[in-house]
Amino acid sequence: MKLRFLLAAFLSPLLAVGMAYGQQTSPAPTDEPSTPEAIKQFNDDKVAELSKRIAGQEKQPAEAVFKNIKILTGVPAGNLLKIMQMGYSRALGTSCAHCHVPGQWEKDDKKPKEIARDMSKMSHTIVFDLLRNIDGIKDRDPLVNCTTCHRGQLKPALNLDADGAKK
Repeated sequence: MKLRFLLAAFLSPLLAVGMAYGQQTSPAPTDEPSTPEAIKQFNDDKVAELSKRIAGQEKQPAEAVFKNIKILTGVPAGNLLKIMQMGYSRALGTSCAHCHVPGQWEKDDKKPKEIARDMSKMSHTIVFDLLRNIDGIKDRDPLVNCTTCHRGQLKPALNLDADGAKK
């Protein structure tokens, strides 16, 4: 019961912040794709460009190949591109341009990039400091990531039907 209270006390403010972030709206730049097909094509094109640029360096740590890496340090540069495309972009249903300035990937000009970093830290805390310390699930390798809440949408899915579809 105490753990349930601690989880609720810890997660409530974070979820409120996440929901507030998700509710902030700003006009999408005209170069940011909006349909699922356009988002996929945009991301595929950008990842292909970056893959060519880092050819031969894919196994080096991301921070040695790219500038301004703060969260995924130690991850091989080739894997970083996959994580961004399949992890972040797909889980949030958006393109790279939502968080990044294409061609100037290291810039921190967009608020969603900071939010994603903070949410990544939150997920890490939930998994490593909370879930893995619950006696009954230590052996299950519990995981929380962007998809857990967002399910392909920028705003977290707060209500799901019996099949797990967003209401």
